[in-house]
Amino acid sequence: MMMLLPVTVAVAVCLIGYVYRSLKPPPPRICGAHDGPRVTSPRIKLGDGRHLAYREVGVPKDEAKYKIIVVHGFNSSKDVELPIPQELIDEYMIYFLYFDRAGYGESDPYPSRSVKTEAYDIRELADKLQIGSKFYLLGISLGAYPVYSCLKYIPHRLAGAAMVVPFVNYWWTGVPRSISRKGFERLLRQDQWAFRVAHHAPCLFYWWMTQKFFPSLSIVTGNTSIFSDHDMDIIRQWMANPSPGMEKIRQQGDHESLHRDVLAGYGKWEFDPTELENPFPTGEGSVHIWQGLEDRIIPRVVNRHISQKLPWIKYHEVSGFGHFLMFEKKNCEDVLKALLVG
Repeated sequence: MMMLLPVTVAVAVCLIGYVYRSLKPPPPRICGAHDGPRVTSPRIKLGDGRHLAYREVGVPKDEAKYKIIVVHGFNSSKDVELPIPQELIDEYMIYFLYFDRAGYGESDPYPSRSVKTEAYDIRELADKLQIGSKFYLLGISLGAYPVYSCLKYIPHRLAGAAMVVPFVNYWWTGVPRSISRKGFERLLRQDQWAFRVAHHAPCLFYWWMTQKFFPSLSIVTGNTSIFSDHDMDIIRQWMANPSPGMEKIRQQGDHESLHRDVLAGYGKWEFDPTELENPFPTGEGSVHIWQGLEDRIIPRVVNRHISQKLPWIKYHEVSGFGHFLMFEKKNCEDVLKALLVG
């Protein structure tokens, strides 16, 4: 009996160690640190000491008539290439500012990132680069929650905003449960569970995304059933001609980029999008939602409800396209024209 005690203790210690290691993500590989990736892009330093990497495209900002900050989505970065016609850039004199959100690419990780902090990162980025008192926002997919944040916390800084295939949080209190449930049930079972864990048990999310017992988030595991035919065409184009820099998206660690992004978006919000006030009551700007009717990642039922609840949001449904509708030239042009000239 006495001999069993040390064995029991050893097993218990090993089990505790295994659980601890399973729940604790590895430290990030911070860009610029002695053991981290090199810094190859221009960056600004925020007030809290973090860095945000950025990329400027289009006409020089001092000559631009329109200045647009592009907010990339999940598993993306400032190096995403949108099919923006050069003629449109020249005609409208557009300056684009792309940036890596916290933990992505070459921007420092931020363990305290939240919906709210995204707005203040964008505000400080705009101020550091002196792009003016007002700017336009273009948020894609999961990059929509920073746009909602800006509409809530810094609406006075916006000249207009567009959210393309915007993500939805299925626990927004202002969306009727029947509508949220209808959208949620359209998701793959593995995605339902991933979002449940992110919302209800965020401390377990790293484990959920790395364990091998159950399939985790489909877009990470490579389950292509979530993509429409058009989406698959776009994916094949990307595979044939990958954009430079996209290999750096997750270089600081999946947890610091992908996992924290999901945790922020699908966590508990301080406000509900359906309670937002019109930032342009006199019509000096506009807010848009663009939804692909073939989108299997973002169910349109929730976005349609939000646009009905907030009639000042201009809602557009695009037939024949899925989640990657923004990567078709004509759609991209339509989104930009609607944002800039209504």
